[in-house]
Amino acid sequence: MIKINGSPISAPEALTLGFRLVLQPDLRVFILVPLLINLVLFFILTAWLLHEFGLLMDGLMGWLPGWLSFLGSILWLIAAFLLIFVYGYSFSIISNLIAAPFNGFLAERIEVKLTGVAPPPEPLSAMIPRTLARELLKLWYFISRGLLLMIGLLVLSFIPILQLLTPLIAALWGAWCMAIQYTDYPADNHKTPFKQLRGQLMDQSMGSFSLGGLIMLGSMIPLVNIFVTPIAVAGATVFWLRDINGRPLNPEALLPLKR
Repeated sequence: MIKINGSPISAPEALTLGFRLVLQPDLRVFILVPLLINLVLFFILTAWLLHEFGLLMDGLMGWLPGWLSFLGSILWLIAAFLLIFVYGYSFSIISNLIAAPFNGFLAERIEVKLTGVAPPPEPLSAMIPRTLARELLKLWYFISRGLLLMIGLLVLSFIPILQLLTPLIAALWGAWCMAIQYTDYPADNHKTPFKQLRGQLMDQSMGSFSLGGLIMLGSMIPLVNIFVTPIAVAGATVFWLRDINGRPLNPEALLPLKR
């Protein structure tokens, strides 16, 4: 049974605090490389989105009989939603796969700033391959479960009334993936097993889905998605420390953020 625990308000608070944290001078250096990666991905994926959307609409309009032409605007909206969803999802997954070591460093520095205690030390030569392997583990989880979900949604789409639930289920899955993706950085710094992290997130399900949903929404908006990654890493670190592990945050670290 899925427990509905946690507060959905905690996620916006965590992301707001994360946004303020990454603006501090001593943390800006850790967002430069991910930002450059996101810029390159933005131009590549945006060009791909526009190209694929044009091809998709040409195909749909050519397939649609003339007497159903009034459905063109509805198909346009559905196709646009699906492509933007895939765009945001792909943008986040690819950028984090490339920038995983930098995101881990950022999560570590934020934890030190907020708690005064660093995660257990680890040599760089061991940390980089381990974090990349962790990203591949997450990617396999997303793909394997995502394919099963896609099959289920395809079946559901043929059932009247219930087919209206397919966009909601897809959105919840995307939010869940984003919550896992970003809270995994501070969790992995402590070598928390991947299965254990998923259980912790489910124990804070309302906050987790809220956090992931906000990150996914930001990833779907062109230009905004360039800046989402460092803010999401920082906000998810706050969420993991405060809401999942119940660790108190250092008041002295928060004082400059309230001015």
